[in-house]
Formats: sequence, C-alpha cells, structure tokens
Amino acid sequence: MDASQVGTTEPRWGTEIVVEDVGGIPYRLYAERPKRLEHLLALAPRWGAQPHIVQGDRVLSFDDLIGLVDRKTSELVGLGIGGGDRVFLMGWNSPDYVVNYWAVLKAGGVPVLVNTWWSEAEVADALELLAPVLVLADARCATKIPGGWATGSWETSDAPLAEPVAGPALIDENAPGVIIFTSGTSGKPKAVVLSHRALLSNLQMLLVMSKRLPHQSPSPDVALHTGPLFHIGGAQAMLRAVTVGNTLVMPRGRFDPGELLELVETWKINRWSAVPTMISRVLEHPGIGSRDLSSLKAVTLGGALLHPDLQQRIRTGLPGAEARIATGYGLSENGGQATAASDGDTVRRPGTSGRALPLTEVKIVPRAGLPDGEIVIRAPTQMSEYYGVAETPIDAEGWLATGDLGKLDDDGYLWITGRSKELIIRGGENVAPAAVERALVAAPAVREAVVFGLPHADLGEEVAAVVVIEPGASQDAIRQAVRATLASFSVPSWWRFQEDALPVNATGKIDKAAVIAEARAAVTTG
Repeated sequence: MDASQVGTTEPRWGTEIVVEDVGGIPYRLYAERPKRLEHLLALAPRWGAQPHIVQGDRVLSFDDLIGLVDRKTSELVGLGIGGGDRVFLMGWNSPDYVVNYWAVLKAGGVPVLVNTWWSEAEVADALELLAPVLVLADARCATKIPGGWATGSWETSDAPLAEPVAGPALIDENAPGVIIFTSGTSGKPKAVVLSHRALLSNLQMLLVMSKRLPHQSPSPDVALHTGPLFHIGGAQAMLRAVTVGNTLVMPRGRFDPGELLELVETWKINRWSAVPTMISRVLEHPGIGSRDLSSLKAVTLGGALLHPDLQQRIRTGLPGAEARIATGYGLSENGGQATAASDGDTVRRPGTSGRALPLTEVKIVPRAGLPDGEIVIRAPTQMSEYYGVAETPIDAEGWLATGDLGKLDDDGYLWITGRSKELIIRGGENVAPAAVERALVAAPAVREAVVFGLPHADLGEEVAAVVVIEPGASQDAIRQAVRATLASFSVPSWWRFQEDALPVNATGKIDKAAVIAEARAAVTTG
C-alpha cells in the first residue's frame, strides 16, 4: 500500500527555526513543517503490518488503519462532511476512536473531542455551544446524546472501497484542526480551538528534542496509553504514533493496575505515559513482583506534579525506567506541552517541570497579592480561541496567561508552586469548584456550599464540600442529586454538612478562605 492511497505525499520536516507573522504576532516556527494533521497518514505505510492499536483481542496494523480510515472517510463524505464541519466524537478509548479521529480529519472536518465522563446535562450544553453537523458516539455514550442531532455509526463498515478516498484540498494551516473541552474557573466547559499549526508545532518540537523526526529513522515504541483520547495528551499521542510508528496498547476498560502489569509483560511495552496516580497504584499492586517488567525503559508523567517521593518509588519499583523518568508542563490552551524535563533533568532537579520547548517562550509575571508570579507562555502551539466566548487568556503580544504560579531558576528550569485558578486536579481530571457548587445549591434542602480541593496521597487532590442544609435534610438525597448531574470525578469525596450559615466577609460574600482553612485544619488534626 503506497502513500498515494492516503491522498497525500509524506510531509517535510526540518529543524531550522524562522520567525513568521501569525495574526500580527511574531512566532518562532520551523521553516519545513507539515501543514495539515491528516497529512501525517502518509507516513503510515512505512510501518505496514506492524501492530498500531492493541486493545484486548483486537489488533489493528498500520495497513488496517489506512483501510478503515478510507472506508470511514467515504461514509463521512457520503453524509456531506467536509469544509471544516464540526463532528462530535464521544467514546471511550478504542481502535474505533482512533479510526474516527483520522477519518473526520481526512474528510475535511474538525473532530470535537468530548469528555465521556460528562453528565447528560453537560453533553447537552456542549452540543448547543458547538452545534456539530454530526455526532459519533459509542454504545456506552450514545444514551447521553439528546434527540434532534444527526448521528452516524461509531463502527466502520468492512465493505471494500471501489477506489481510494482523496484527501481534502490544502487548507490554511491556521484553520481549526481539533476542538478540545476544558474546565475554566467559571465552571462551564470551554471549547479550545486548536489549529493544525498549533498541534503540529507541538508534535514537531517534541520530535526534534528527542531526535525522532521521520527522516531520522526513529525506532518505534510499544507504548502503553492509559489516558483518555479526548484529552490533549490523547490527541497528541495519536499524531505521534502514526508519525514514528508507535504501537499504542490500550487497557480494555476502567483503570486496573493488574491488567496494566499484564500488558507490559505480554506486549513488552517500553514506554508509558500516565498521570502520577496511575503509576502510584501500579507500584502498590501486590502482583508487581511477579511480572517481568524489564522492557519498560521510559515513564512520562503529566496531568499533575511529579513529587520527588513518587520519583524515588518509580526507581525502586520500575528499575528499568530509572534513568528515563520524564515530565513536563502544559495545558490544553497551549496545544500540549510548553516545557519538558527528561532523563537526567528529573534526577538532577527533582520536582522541576523542565525547560521551554524549542519554539516556546516562558516567563514569570508578578501578580499582586501572590507569593510567586504567574506563568505566561508564547508559542505557535497556542489555541485560536475559546469557541463562542469573547474572552481570551492571550494578550495582544501573544502571551498566554496560564493562571498557574511558578518560578524559573537561573538555568531556565520551571518550578510550579501553585495555582491562582481554583481548579482542582483530581487524578488528572480538572474539576471546577463553581460547577460543583451550582449542582449542590440546586439539590433539595441545600442553602449554601463551598467546594475546594484537599491534598490526596493517591489522586493528588480530592474534591471536598462544606454544605449548609436545612434542618432534617437527607444527606444521602443530596449526594444522589449531585451524582445525577455531575461527572463522577467532580462528585465530592469529602463532605461536611452543617446547619449553621457560612461566614461572610466585609462585602457580604461567603468567606471562602475562612471556610476552606477551617476544613483543612480539621482534616489535619483528624
């Protein structure tokens, strides 16, 4: 199967950096670079019959991927998809997810990656905001899709194509490529629009740093992928895997440390990217000592800070990966990573998030009343906009205000010291306190509520709530009401119910700082 069958020739890559004007902002870019995400599919024939996606008993080779993507693209084109049409993708990790992602791109559409943990109400809000032309949802998620929206088949037909499917005509690299949802401090999910340029620039920087550009003949990894494909890390993993020939091995369902150990041993996995919570639970599993994990040579952690104590546990429990523990700092609005700490960085400077990627500028801006400055970033990887929202965290000079606090040392290494945002990061998932508070106040017999994060040894943070209730109110009924309206990771796991009103400050608003301080003190003292 040659490259002509995927509708394009292999893109060109380089390392020379130039400065180009993008929307009035001078960005550093690679002079030679791919311009469209779907053009990466031209690299797939290099890997042929090699396994590409593995889940349970299902194994798709790169040749299989090309055939399935062509068939699904034909289906989508037949439904009228093209010209930047938005297509919702809502499904759990699976080979079909990967096929649908690439097929939407190849048809000329824009994949909208939807959080599978959302409640029906959250899904409905997202649909109203984006108004997609088509919705593709797997069987588990289809029940959350309200009536009135055009839907297509999640699975791909096995019927052979009469002729190859041509890709779309070249579109501006600054056009929308993928839309990913994220939670802001307002609590409403925001739709982050990432251009083809943004995602490809992030990918190319990481490949340049690791000396794995396609013409450098990289050795493919067998990578364990445990994060959601609807996250920015998932979107980037799918791009990277096709570009360098990686095999992505996915668990069958919910996170199971025992299954992951089995997969590492069976498939001789040599790289694993995960949130620290997952690594911690695998290290605690009683079966870890009975498995041959010698193939695992690299571990990359993201979604939460890498604490030095966990780093030491990795060295002890996964000695093969001791010298290649990597981490970094990034966010959806930046199209992925902004900094990287790899190999010796995490050994010499435990706790650092690394240095800026080649095209990326990072600086610290002082903020009144905060102990450390705010991290701001300028890079060609940044989002184009929040869809349907006028506000933007990017200023006129291209600097993205992250809302995170940190400092840079003399060698340019970034250290994250806190968050000015109220977001809680529970096991790699963002939880907006305002959204949980709204759900609580809407529950029966609830008068007031304050939601915040508490430190958690396994998850990083857990969701905590102080709730003022009416006399005689059923605490169980309140918990059930919240579970019915929120994603499971947003439901509080630590509760305090009381009938006394919450304290207020001089302006008459609830004194959240006092409420949180008292609750945290109570947890500390037991």
